Amino acid sequence: MHAFLDWLGRLPPAGLYAALALVAAVENIFPPLPADTAVAFGSFAAARGSASPIATFLSTWAGNVAGAMLMYAAGRKYGADRLSRRLGGDSGASAQRRVTAMYDRFGIWALVLSRFLPGVRAIVPPVAGAMRIPPWQATLAIALASAVWYGGVTVLAYQAGANFEDVLVRLKTFGWVAAGIAGAIAAAVVIVVLVRRRRA
Repeated sequence: MHAFLDWLGRLPPAGLYAALALVAAVENIFPPLPADTAVAFGSFAAARGSASPIATFLSTWAGNVAGAMLMYAAGRKYGADRLSRRLGGDSGASAQRRVTAMYDRFGIWALVLSRFLPGVRAIVPPVAGAMRIPPWQATLAIALASAVWYGGVTVLAYQAGANFEDVLVRLKTFGWVAAGIAGAIAAAVVIVVLVRRRRA
């Protein structure tokens, strides 16, 4: 990983943008890839070079959405069972059921929130494809979640000082906060729905 990060840091701006787009896309296909760390370092390096923060974000965002929609297409063609096991291991099936149940209750917003939950985010695109969710809805949900996530990562990296270790600490905190907020929103919506059903 250190060798890869060193290589990223030596790339010219155009090469850096392309590498970040590729890393963000592959994250959807191979979740163990530490894409957030690579993107954070790329943004960190870009901030200290001649690269643009907007171009850094846009390349990462576009790559992530493209990779996610590739998995959406795979889920639509082959179903989600095999892909869920490959992406999520033993927990893939349960993650698939969680996403499906959330979508049945909350629609497109379930896809958005699920992209912030660890262990679930990689499952969202193929499950959305297998469920035949309209492509425009899936793209909108994934693009929105990706914009928030990688926008936050880019801002953290650009605002950090000279120490990349500080970026990693902030990134970990950001991930837990984002997951906590998404979980809290989902829980609040569930409570509201249950209360309304009981009153009805």
